Amino acid sequence: MTTPDNFYQDFASEWVAAWNSHNLNVIMSHYADVIEFYSPLIVKLNINPEGRITDKQTLKEYFTKGLAAYPDLEFKLHHVLVGHGSIVLYYESVNNTMSAEFMQFNADGKITAVRAHYSGK
Repeated sequence: MTTPDNFYQDFASEWVAAWNSHNLNVIMSHYADVIEFYSPLIVKLNINPEGRITDKQTLKEYFTKGLAAYPDLEFKLHHVLVGHGSIVLYYESVNNTMSAEFMQFNADGKITAVRAHYSGK
């Protein structure tokens, strides 16, 4: 994937703004139809015991549950680490926990894979 130099920084800012707006349609616009998404919160929110989502509809249901469970959700971006066709966002999440998400992108600039990590607070 060839991207302009500012793609990842712009993407990170847009992604955080989407989450902070709690606008599910804008949040979902960042994700590809084919996705592989891992998070310990998938288990915590009773989506499935594997902590893995592989389709966009289930991802939308997970995000809907997450927004309902954390109505005061607000992310504060700390760092954007850039890889080849991927980024890691390091940000402050709910209850002042720190989060890091690895995100891989397709040629259209949509997220195809996520590995979410959270501090133990």
